[in-house]
Amino acid sequence: MIGSAALVVCLGAMSLASTATAASHNPKGEFAPFAECPLNNLSVTACIYSLSNGGSFTVGTKTVPLKNPVTLQGGAKLNPTTFEQEFVAAENGDTLSKTPQPVPGGLLGITAPSWWPQILKDFFNEVVINGGATGVTATVELAKPASAIKLNLLNLLEAKGTALGLPVKVKLSNAFLGSNCYIGSSSSPLQLNFTTGTTSPPPPNKPITGAVGTLSGNEAGTLITLSGGKLVDNSFSAPGANGCGGFLFSWAVDPLVNSILGVPAAAGKNTAILEGKIQSADAAAVKASE
Repeated sequence: MIGSAALVVCLGAMSLASTATAASHNPKGEFAPFAECPLNNLSVTACIYSLSNGGSFTVGTKTVPLKNPVTLQGGAKLNPTTFEQEFVAAENGDTLSKTPQPVPGGLLGITAPSWWPQILKDFFNEVVINGGATGVTATVELAKPASAIKLNLLNLLEAKGTALGLPVKVKLSNAFLGSNCYIGSSSSPLQLNFTTGTTSPPPPNKPITGAVGTLSGNEAGTLITLSGGKLVDNSFSAPGANGCGGFLFSWAVDPLVNSILGVPAAAGKNTAILEGKIQSADAAAVKASE
């Protein structure tokens, strides 16, 4: 384990490291997760990879657990004064993975009674409801360019302020809802300001606390990993639905979706929690491992 002072030194070293161009990326060993780091961008000094495999997303009255892993990846230009990293998009453009999550109860909001046997509950929830015509998935997508992502590893480590700022929109997918049903948009995103510290939300939400997790680094100081961490935010607002039912019917379907989800929802009525790990690696070391 390494301390915050060592982390600062490591990040400073990464900011001074040179990056070489590469025709393709195939990093090896401990750097394998950074395959989509934009190494061809000479200004990139660090590679970022985050895997969230737990948590939940609550908008209005609907909570969607994170069942399928979500990745955030790309490169970063480090400001040596503030230690804030300006994000650079992943090489393949998949900076924030578009990973569908099943919405409990689907379009009708129906779930199996808690007293049913587990095997029957699973069949009803996953096959009858989520797997049928009423099944709905929610996919969190990046609403703005990757440069709008704010990552501050020092805040993350010290459990204060915003560690990760994400402007997002949520796509709701179902045959009835059409292909362009969203909560939020590029012009009006849900702005998530995650912290590993304690939030200060407006009521009715109450403060919740994240977790830094376990900090470790490789012997060369070119790879930093925070595992078992938890990022939280319950102070953001959520706009109403738009585009649901397609161009011809959104005037009727949008209000229906709003009533089901309880949106628009003011700050203090929404919560986002991400659990998992985040890694930062020296871009030059990633390139050298190919």
